[in-house]
Amino acid sequence: MISSSTLQPVCQRSVFQGLRQCRAHVKAATGTAAPLGLRKSLICQRAKAQQSKVTASAHRQNSAKAAAVSLSVPVEQLSDSERQQVAHQYGYTKIGKQLPEGVTLSQIVKSMPSEVFDINPWKSWSAVAITLASVAASLYLIAISPWYLLPLAWGFAGTAWTGFFVVGHDCGHRAFSKNKLTEDIVGTLMYAPLIYPFEPWRIKHNHHHAHTNKLVEDTAWHPVSKQELGEWKGTFKGWLYKTFLGSPLKSWASVGHWLIWHFDTTKYTEKQQDRVKISLAAVYAFMAIAFPSLIYFTGITGFFKFWLMPWLGYHFWMSTFTVVHHTAPHIPFKVAKDWDAAQAQLSGTVHCDFPKWVEFLTHDISVHVPHHVASKIPWYNLRKANASLRQNWGQYMTEARFNWRMMKTIFTELHVYDEDNVYVPFDFQKEEPFLQFQRKVIPNTYRPS
Repeated sequence: MISSSTLQPVCQRSVFQGLRQCRAHVKAATGTAAPLGLRKSLICQRAKAQQSKVTASAHRQNSAKAAAVSLSVPVEQLSDSERQQVAHQYGYTKIGKQLPEGVTLSQIVKSMPSEVFDINPWKSWSAVAITLASVAASLYLIAISPWYLLPLAWGFAGTAWTGFFVVGHDCGHRAFSKNKLTEDIVGTLMYAPLIYPFEPWRIKHNHHHAHTNKLVEDTAWHPVSKQELGEWKGTFKGWLYKTFLGSPLKSWASVGHWLIWHFDTTKYTEKQQDRVKISLAAVYAFMAIAFPSLIYFTGITGFFKFWLMPWLGYHFWMSTFTVVHHTAPHIPFKVAKDWDAAQAQLSGTVHCDFPKWVEFLTHDISVHVPHHVASKIPWYNLRKANASLRQNWGQYMTEARFNWRMMKTIFTELHVYDEDNVYVPFDFQKEEPFLQFQRKVIPNTYRPS
């Protein structure tokens, strides 16, 4: 029988290394398998403060694998202090407890005040006015900016253009107006400059809400499977996907999602076809009129300056919001039989605070947990709904403030679905130079509050 005193020096590794690696170290050190009670006792996870400071690079030097941030211990088995330690390690303000079994999504929805569902036409249309004004201002800034200030103008423009998406987003969730025809028209017009066909997006986005963090089914973001990773080996497709999904280019991955999901009519049922084709026709009509006109009056460089760069700026926020809200080291994707709607929408969605000017121009789309609990809450009621959720269910919510450490974790570590560790990086078997370089150069700065 191995005593705790024997195990402790070997097992006092940081919580984020996982039980699997720890038990392997026990066996290597003692020649004996760790006792079965080890997982329950959490001896391997309760690291002292000095061990928690061990860096990921040091771990990689002592490990044959690169999975330094695997989290094989379920959240419900961690104490409050351990969850806080893990949160800070990854760049989160706090990691919530796992929502208990038996709590339904309906119970959570009913806990919020009923007025958060009220549609206020003045507030709905104010978002349209704010977006049109900010987009106009951004185009003016682009027109007058010297070349060296254009990146700032494009950054502002991309954020302002995201307002187009958020207005259409409310229309798609029937949270903009009590008149569906009005919502269809406004949604189609708001999405046209983004070259987003409204109806195909609406159908697939609602599917994402119905199956958030469900393996195979979620259409917004999905981890790579180990089978896919194996099939990619030595292929151009594998290189392309790993480059985009395993680096800061992930903040533009929605460009690929946009192209793959929203223009292929075979992805929609026969009943959906007519509305899908109308939306596609509206987008093609916008392109046929706006693009030639823009090129005629401003040239190819004008097309680049006034449309392409703001559009890419929009996709930066589209991708970043999506991965931040739905990707975290402790939030698992689950197979259908194990999936729970309440857990996925409340505990499986991340609240993240962004700079105030970003939240203003993007109409609080970053206040995302209440939106997933009840998608018909209008954007202007999300903060009130979030305050209610924090009061009643806050211990189960994960929160963050936009920071480099969190993004570094997402870019370099959270790639491949793993049943035991939630995620492992692309190079979990052997560290790859591309990811090794990023782990060294991407800032690790973090401000918890």
